[in-house]
Amino acid sequence: MTGTRRLVVLAAGGTGGHVFPADALAQELGRRGYDLALVTDRRGGAYGGALGALDTYRIRAGGIAGKNLAARVISALELVIGTWQARGLLRRLMPGAVVGFGGYASVPTMLAARFGGFQTVLHEQNAVLGRANRFLAGKVGRIATCFADVIGVPAEASARVVQTGMPVRQSVRELRDRPFPRIDDNQARLIVIGGSQGARVLSDVVPEAVARVSADLRARLRIVQQCRPEDLERVEARYRELGVAVELSHFFDDVPERLAEAHLVIGRCGASTVAELTAIGRPAVLIPYPHAIDDHQAKNAHAMDEAGAGWLIPEKAFTPDTLASRLEGLFGLPATLEKAAACSKAAGHPDAVERLADLVEAILPSNGANGDEGRVAA
Repeated sequence: MTGTRRLVVLAAGGTGGHVFPADALAQELGRRGYDLALVTDRRGGAYGGALGALDTYRIRAGGIAGKNLAARVISALELVIGTWQARGLLRRLMPGAVVGFGGYASVPTMLAARFGGFQTVLHEQNAVLGRANRFLAGKVGRIATCFADVIGVPAEASARVVQTGMPVRQSVRELRDRPFPRIDDNQARLIVIGGSQGARVLSDVVPEAVARVSADLRARLRIVQQCRPEDLERVEARYRELGVAVELSHFFDDVPERLAEAHLVIGRCGASTVAELTAIGRPAVLIPYPHAIDDHQAKNAHAMDEAGAGWLIPEKAFTPDTLASRLEGLFGLPATLEKAAACSKAAGHPDAVERLADLVEAILPSNGANGDEGRVAA
């Protein structure tokens, strides 16, 4: 692998929002015949999927900010050490390009790539630049975004922004052509998802909202809901008391299929969730996680709302009465859900991984990019 210009290094780690697009790109570039390597931090666990099959290098990484002076000093030292490690690694590997996916785990490698004059791409998953990507944005060759408008892009970097979209799993892409299910008088299918561990506010509010809807709608509802393990028993008891057909679990391994079957989705609005909703084309009531860094989930939800693909409800306003009124209105006017589903699909980028791979290919030295293109004056 060492020395080949057909090698692409991926810098990723941390949450699924950073890892999922890296995994999708690894699969696509591998299919195109490129060699790949992953650089991540020492705290990350083993990866599955396409990333799990790559040569993986672990370096030191620290956040770019801290809660106090001591934390900031430690983070700065970790960043310096990690950048030095990454610089030596890249000199040995000599990749054609380095692609970062945000999060503190990617910062040392992307800085080392910039200092070494390698071709660089940043991928931003949200509608607002994350702190790590904001720190790096003025130092890379290209910035790939999921949304047309991304808050926080420096003015001097705007010309280097390319909207590619958010890569999604193949199992999601395969459902792109599944038509929106017809809404009839017998079933109103609702899926409630809150991330890998569920969201307590959904377990608190959704059953009580269902208790407030009309008896007719309650009889039609078919609910699939993800809950935290400690909430399962009480949520199941409440639905049983209401006589509602429900399936509960702390984890579903077939979420794409369940999204495709839904008439309406209720959930958080991380980048992966938004990408999967728009890839399949399903409408959603979105409740941003209020403590997300830089309030990026709210920005994602605003983008969906403005596209006509969903409805944003801030968590403070997400009450049983508010949700009950929304459910009655939406299921009482099926044409509204059908239109939102069409808008959701129109907002999606099912070819995002191909577009991101094309962008990476375009900057490889073998395709005419020169070594200075990835460099930006300090």
